[in-house]
Amino acid sequence: MVKEGGKHKKSASRDLIRLALSLIILFLLNYVGSFVFHRFDLTSEERYTLSPQSKSIAENIQGTAFFKVYLEGSKLPAGLVRLRDETKEMLDEFRAYSGGKIQYEFVDPSANPNPDERQAFYKQLYKQGLSPVDLQVQESSGNSELMIFPGAILSYRGRDIAMQILQNQGNQDPMATINYSIEELEYDIDNAIHKLSIDFKPKVAFIQGQGELDSVQVASATKALGEYYNIRSIMINHHSGSLLDSGGVVRYAAIVIAKPDSAFIEEDKLAIDQYIMHGGKVLWLIDPLYTPIDSLIANGNTMAFPNDLNLEDMLFQYGVRLNNNLVMDYQCSSLPVNTALRGEQPQWQLAQWFYEPLIAPTGNSPIVKNLNLVEFNIASTLDTIAVKGIKKTILLATSKYTKLESSPARISTVITQFHLTEDLFKKSFQPVAVLLEGKFTSLYKGRIPYPYNSPKYYFSSQSKPTAMIVVSDGDVIRNETAYNGRVAMPLGQDKYTQQTYNNKDFIINCMNYLCGDSNLLSVRGRELQIRLLDDKKVKLQKTQWQVINLVIPVLLIIILGLVWAAARKAKYAK
Repeated sequence: MVKEGGKHKKSASRDLIRLALSLIILFLLNYVGSFVFHRFDLTSEERYTLSPQSKSIAENIQGTAFFKVYLEGSKLPAGLVRLRDETKEMLDEFRAYSGGKIQYEFVDPSANPNPDERQAFYKQLYKQGLSPVDLQVQESSGNSELMIFPGAILSYRGRDIAMQILQNQGNQDPMATINYSIEELEYDIDNAIHKLSIDFKPKVAFIQGQGELDSVQVASATKALGEYYNIRSIMINHHSGSLLDSGGVVRYAAIVIAKPDSAFIEEDKLAIDQYIMHGGKVLWLIDPLYTPIDSLIANGNTMAFPNDLNLEDMLFQYGVRLNNNLVMDYQCSSLPVNTALRGEQPQWQLAQWFYEPLIAPTGNSPIVKNLNLVEFNIASTLDTIAVKGIKKTILLATSKYTKLESSPARISTVITQFHLTEDLFKKSFQPVAVLLEGKFTSLYKGRIPYPYNSPKYYFSSQSKPTAMIVVSDGDVIRNETAYNGRVAMPLGQDKYTQQTYNNKDFIINCMNYLCGDSNLLSVRGRELQIRLLDDKKVKLQKTQWQVINLVIPVLLIIILGLVWAAARKAKYAK
């Protein structure tokens, strides 16, 4: 008995020593862990790991950045609940790397039971820049409408900015929209913080003087670009002083040439050429064809003629040729057509409008990666030219089913009455936007420019490393208008289908890239694999998996119980 008592005492002492050692080790690990920060992500694509750019933004937060997220409510559909949870997890990651400087709160915008106060709150959110979404919610008493504001307001450095979390992507189904929104979360948060962190905005100029789009037609683009850049509208006025200062330094980080309709004179071309030679960046948005739209609206038909802008030699020198052809694409937007017989009440129905192609991104350039469709209107194709030292990257191309018509070409709404099939569209993946990078050679090298003897020109025949983007459709930056052209609609929104395409994001990405903000674009280029259940398999195998999930755990418990009982019986039978 004494020996057994001694054994118990030794065993108890060992247990106490082990417990004490475990506590000491745990304490030391926590102490060391307080100085060493690391987060573990076991997903294959590291979906919960922030990019180096995001970590840098989070670590350099000055003060407190507070996100008030309006994606909350007991009636949210399952997809939005998933988006809410993913948003919370992403904000948790940012908060961890910011050292607690990033904080957030989730708010239900419909929580107020007073309808008048609730409506006033809705109006306040709308004025702050959040877009509402109406949902049909199924309840036991029937269907009801629910208005949500799937976005957030970021307050940082004394300013507020709206951040839309739910990204509506054209014709995508709801699940694809949720997945795209989840992929964009990190970029959206980065972008919102970046906008409020800008102390100095580079200057970007819209060139005027050759019939370019007016201020209302580019209002949506200038408003979006204005969050990053100081936007100006300038006339070249036949001399380079508008683009270069007295020392030959560029005045603007980039210039935009948006859908000119008249020819450039040589003096203006020289000014643009020398701006490029001194390191300036250009976003060319050019219509190779001139198409009177008024005739199409009034008569249902028009003609597309070559648009003589006197830019062919210049663009050719830089490495691209715009073709005088007309793109027809089976992947296109729609146009309302009256299907009623003559004399009957008009009956409007949407029909395919092949002259308004929906263009998909091409390749892995950060400018277009993870972008959805971009809407073009009466576009042409372009070809790249072999120029030494110039890197060319195709950004946008037509779909697999494309048809090209030579100019002059007739455009008529009558085509909507015919059921054209895909086999008639035999051209595929025709380029319509290209990025050119490198050292460009001046168009005027070896020539005596007209005003060469003027001191305002600092002539250079070879450019510094620079870049330009050429798009063979000027309408890609043009927003629709309402109220007789006085009010601008959001860029990318189709006034007939009400779908919103990625025109605005494309323009912003182009300018971000040209102006050196490519780090922010690399975050957008990340792809997350959203693993979803196959709905068809779920329906077919629903009962099978329900039985497996209910029966197998019970059987395992019973088997383990029998094994344990048999083991105990064998042990004590000895």
